[in-house]
Amino acid sequence: MSLREFLAKQLVDVIQWVETGDNLLAYRYPMQDMEIQNGGRLTVRESQVALFVNEGRIADVFLPGSYKLTTQNLPLLTDLLNWDKGFESPFKSDVYFFSTRLRIDQRWGTGTPITIRDKEFGIVRLRGYGIYSYRIADPKLFYTNISGTREAYYVSDLEGQLRNTVVAKMTAVFAPSEVAFVDMAANQTQLGEKIALELKPVFANLGLELVQFVVGNLSLPDELQKVLDQRIGAAMAGDLGRFTQFQVAESLPVAAANPGGAAAMGVGLGAGLAMAQTMIQAAKPTAPTESGDLKFCIDCGQSMPTRGRFCPKCGIAQV
Repeated sequence: MSLREFLAKQLVDVIQWVETGDNLLAYRYPMQDMEIQNGGRLTVRESQVALFVNEGRIADVFLPGSYKLTTQNLPLLTDLLNWDKGFESPFKSDVYFFSTRLRIDQRWGTGTPITIRDKEFGIVRLRGYGIYSYRIADPKLFYTNISGTREAYYVSDLEGQLRNTVVAKMTAVFAPSEVAFVDMAANQTQLGEKIALELKPVFANLGLELVQFVVGNLSLPDELQKVLDQRIGAAMAGDLGRFTQFQVAESLPVAAANPGGAAAMGVGLGAGLAMAQTMIQAAKPTAPTESGDLKFCIDCGQSMPTRGRFCPKCGIAQV
């Protein structure tokens, strides 16, 4: 090679990568028609790893730091490359950078409800969503199994694979679960830990480390949620008397403060109390009495015969 030809070639003397966004996982340094200058420098920043690949073989891995590229610190390339003193550049390897930063707020969710067997409701369909975070832990494995020789590999390229994996493992964890759906909300942290335990080996096979996994919400489809609401309502109705007392007690101050309410019409507080007791009594089963049906004094609330005109306790005339 003549001197003129040598000078016409592009010799790379500094190799580095400055990330410009949050979505890039792997980046191939542009080496087309270029050679790496013997004695050039490689800069690998924190949260990065550099990988040298020569003729399809992984030659060297560089952790964060600054390196002078010579045959002394590239021992694995020594037996792969030969050169002489005729202005030949010794390095023609591809250089890949990998971002090892933590990828946070990665979202997962069940696109369609998953079917599980619940210990209380039987077979139910369940929806769920949440977040997880991960990072590249093994660049060699990630390069071999995932990114390959692509010029760039993005978070979005991996998103679908990871999300479907999460849902599959989530189903596997819930299938034998002894926790009823109504108790799952109180056990979401434990469920998240179980799912993470199942997911970590799968992530590791891709060269990734699962750092955090969170179950944000679990819910039933709308039609099943209505059935659950009806069941909860029926359980509440089992103590209807106390529930009615509470509702009446809550409504009395509102009625007294309303100018158009019963107080302004002359019924007064006594009538309100009588109405309250009537409602409470109506909510409870009553035994028949010899005097027939009962009513309540509009002033003191004392029970009295329906036909009575005066309260036997306070003597107030009844309307």
